[in-house]
Amino acid sequence: MLNVLNRPRVAEVTRPGGLGSTLVLALGTFAVGTDAFIVAGFLPSMARTLHVSTGAAGQSVTVFAVAYAVLAPVLATLTARLPRRMLLVGALVVLGVANLASALAPNLPLLIASRVLAAAGAAVYTPGAGAVSAALVRAEVRARALAVVVGGLTVATALGVPLGDLAGHWLGWRTALGLVAALSLVAAAGVFWIMPVLPGGPRVALRARLALLRRPAVASVLPLTVLGMAASYTVYAYSVPALRSVGVPEGSTVLMLFLYGAGAVAGNLVSGYATDRWGPIRVLNGGYLAMAVALAALGISAATGVTSPLIAGVLVLLWGASTWTQTPAQQHRLIAAAPQEAPLVVSLNASSIYIGIGTGTAAGGAALGAGSAVMYGLAAAVAVLALVFLRWTTRAGHGWRPVPAPSS
Repeated sequence: MLNVLNRPRVAEVTRPGGLGSTLVLALGTFAVGTDAFIVAGFLPSMARTLHVSTGAAGQSVTVFAVAYAVLAPVLATLTARLPRRMLLVGALVVLGVANLASALAPNLPLLIASRVLAAAGAAVYTPGAGAVSAALVRAEVRARALAVVVGGLTVATALGVPLGDLAGHWLGWRTALGLVAALSLVAAAGVFWIMPVLPGGPRVALRARLALLRRPAVASVLPLTVLGMAASYTVYAYSVPALRSVGVPEGSTVLMLFLYGAGAVAGNLVSGYATDRWGPIRVLNGGYLAMAVALAALGISAATGVTSPLIAGVLVLLWGASTWTQTPAQQHRLIAAAPQEAPLVVSLNASSIYIGIGTGTAAGGAALGAGSAVMYGLAAAVAVLALVFLRWTTRAGHGWRPVPAPSS
């Protein structure tokens, strides 16, 4: 299991209030998740302000995702020995400053540069918050503490993005990014106030982190994460024009984003339970099939002009649920394949998530000019490819027999 969970009892740091201390950490992951996905709600408005195409403005999402994926293992190596409170507070301050710079950016190049800086802050904070949460609570509630912190990301898709869309609609996209900056700084102050001084950990060489990629059991899982997230985010970053093509008025986009986020939260929770009960493969098979069906149905609606906001809402809910169903199941597979390196493989999975988001956003931007039906169709095809890849690796026997953790 996670090394941080196996510390001797004498070294544990307990905090009055149990899980209360992790809620502040979850506020930070909520800020990170909102920052990562908020642009989807006001992309056309941003493009008009910066005098670029919607596809070009969407590359700010791609750059954030790719920068996160690349920087996460590098920064984890470089910052391993820093005290945890200093590291987390500093990461949130960087995130806040970067969002303020994004809000003030006069052109696309400066916006892109600020998104790289924001990705650096996010790439340091999210893995660090997950590890620290276990040290802040009693041993008997550690698993729930981890769930609370990770849950901040999925709640951001349900609340942060729609609220950002509303702020962008009524106050402007610059104000919306400014509010994310303020949220990041509030979270930084909360982490500084509530966290005890915790030392850093041992430095793990970047070469050791990347050596895990050569293990067949790991190498067969991570590409599936990339494919699954790419399928969803081929459309998600361009959801305003894409939803308009299936009969959703621009003013109702916020409701659709809320439905996507509600599906994401529900899918994440159900996946955790279902994976424990029936195993990750059944969950992933169902998730990718549901995603392909939802995206294909939306594509058919866009192509034929036969639209219904009600049906679109149901499909968007299914789309969001199927997207985030895959994360707990994939993490389960990775930890089972390499239990002694669980923190490393989970961080690599996080990088794969953002590689998938960046790849999907780039593909969606390229397909946007051909119309929403083509974009939905491309996304559905990638979801089918993910399903085929899952079944092929299952039959080939890659990554399936868990490696037992050493006895204590």
